Amino acid sequence: MTPKPDTSSPVSSTAIHARRPRAKWFQRIASILFVIFCLELGLFLLIYPWTESWSANYFSYLGQGAIGPLRLQPAWHELWNNSYVRGAVSGLGLVNIWVAVAEALRMYIGGDSRNDVGNNSREET
Repeated sequence: MTPKPDTSSPVSSTAIHARRPRAKWFQRIASILFVIFCLELGLFLLIYPWTESWSANYFSYLGQGAIGPLRLQPAWHELWNNSYVRGAVSGLGLVNIWVAVAEALRMYIGGDSRNDVGNNSREET
């Protein structure tokens, strides 16, 4: 049994269910900027760990001072230059590139499923 709408209200039922127009251009620009950001970040993280400047930057020598009885600089520098760490950072770059490509395909194909959640086009009878 479905409840009947209250007809004594001055607001009509069609005004309640009317949707606000969506700014498609804003969503499109936001998606394009997101794709560009993810692609640039992904390319940077993919390439930069394998350059010469990776081992000569500020973070590579971050632990130069002594912390208590420990001196962390040699261990930190060795960890920073480890191929597995470089590979992990490059892997994060690949993930960013994958997200950018997936978002670009979603935008190109038009499968904007994030905006259609909960909006069924068919009416139940």
